[in-house]
Amino acid sequence: MRFVNTTFLSMLTLLASIMPGCATQIKEPAPSAPAAPIAAEVVAKIPARPEQIDFPPLTFEPPNATDYRHVLSNGVPVYLAPSHEFPLIDVSFTFKGGQYLDSPEMVGLAEATGSMMRRGGTTTMSAEDLDEELDFLAAQAQTFCRAQASGANFNSLSSNFDEGFALFMDMVRNPGFQEDRLQIYKDEVIEAMKERNDEPAPILSREWSMLIFGEDHFEARLATEAMIDAITVDDLHEMHDRIFHPGNLIVAVNGDFEINRMLARLEEAFAGWEAGPPAVDPPAPTATYRPGVYYIEKDIPQGRVAAGMRSISRDDPDYFPALVMNDILGGGGFTSRITQRVRTDEGLAYDARSVFTMPVYYPGFFRAGFQTKSSTVAFGLKIVFEEINRIRTEPVSDDELEVAKNSFIETFPRTFESKAGMLRVFVSDEMTGRDPDFWTNYRDNIRAVTKEQIMNVAQRRLSAGEMAILIVGKWADIVHGDPEGRAAMSMFFNGNSTELPLRDPLTLEPLK
Repeated sequence: MRFVNTTFLSMLTLLASIMPGCATQIKEPAPSAPAAPIAAEVVAKIPARPEQIDFPPLTFEPPNATDYRHVLSNGVPVYLAPSHEFPLIDVSFTFKGGQYLDSPEMVGLAEATGSMMRRGGTTTMSAEDLDEELDFLAAQAQTFCRAQASGANFNSLSSNFDEGFALFMDMVRNPGFQEDRLQIYKDEVIEAMKERNDEPAPILSREWSMLIFGEDHFEARLATEAMIDAITVDDLHEMHDRIFHPGNLIVAVNGDFEINRMLARLEEAFAGWEAGPPAVDPPAPTATYRPGVYYIEKDIPQGRVAAGMRSISRDDPDYFPALVMNDILGGGGFTSRITQRVRTDEGLAYDARSVFTMPVYYPGFFRAGFQTKSSTVAFGLKIVFEEINRIRTEPVSDDELEVAKNSFIETFPRTFESKAGMLRVFVSDEMTGRDPDFWTNYRDNIRAVTKEQIMNVAQRRLSAGEMAILIVGKWADIVHGDPEGRAAMSMFFNGNSTELPLRDPLTLEPLK
């Protein structure tokens, strides 16, 4: 109130300066009692510098999945997390099975199935009517098929949940795959394909997947115009029946509901829904990985670069040392070595970093990458390999180790910061068979990582001679390096290189 009165008084004073007759009517309010002793006491408790602030220890224990887990009479696991802050309910169905189930002759079928379940109506309701009914209820529904899992999500007000959920279940169980909507989907996908070669990033991404996993692996396969055009309604029904059934399903619900009532709703909604055979695990790559220098010719002023190799899977004993190692090397943002040297020290690229993927069913990859002008591509690669060699041969510093560990430990609670996010973790862990003690021991396992472990995992999992270097750009401007003579492409693999053809965006056949 004191601030408001003082501000108001200032406004009146300004008015009085413009209209002198008003000045005699303005009176200074009586001063309030001095608060000097209290202010002095507060100031005395403030440290002289920010680093001297003493924060209480953060105490957080991850939630236990079993406290939220239920099982329906048909064997479907259900995770329930009620909360009554808002009158909303979110339902998430996660199905094992996804794009890896596509045949090599019809890549894109699973993705089309996931999209068309929502867009194509049901066997009893047209797509237009379904859209209108969901809009009237202010409800949202979504279906999708991704690389290794598929899903269906529903959100509505708790007051009309039953009506909207019935529409959602009809959509999931009995998709109509309306023919005219399917044609619209095909036209959209094919139109998007035409842009595949417009930018270097998607070119590099698709060729990198082919190098690492092999062209026959689902991680590297892409649909062609002919494949998309050949998809029929019968094909969609067949893929739907393979994936979207209770044998592949885990349910998660959060929001404004009571547990017993929600379980009863789900039992009723699933009545008569037969479980098919569970989907097989995604296959591991079978192609032989070949290190070397590869490039795709594209007439652009910069080169987009990736350098890396196959890594490990999620449950490998090296998981935690590799996690911390990569954070220090290039995954930790501005504090990481590759970012510091390529971006900050040399100013070669706006973004320079590394990733170390560790998927569930087969090894992932380590990849360092950046984009820079053509003449400094080789210099940027030289720096990246210097840092790879340094982390293999020299212990990291105490500060680097502390910063990396703290970045994982202090952000750990964010994994469970919302009930929806928490349930996603539980569903993923159950579907992929993660160790139930993983999250309980997570911070201790991070704390236990040593300098020696980091150097050992770098020596075993990173080797310049076993890496693939992939570049998209104008090779004639890249190969000779920078005018200052700091680096040239002849420094890598004895100057040997292989040109990969740019592919036709619709057929994926080489353009030359």
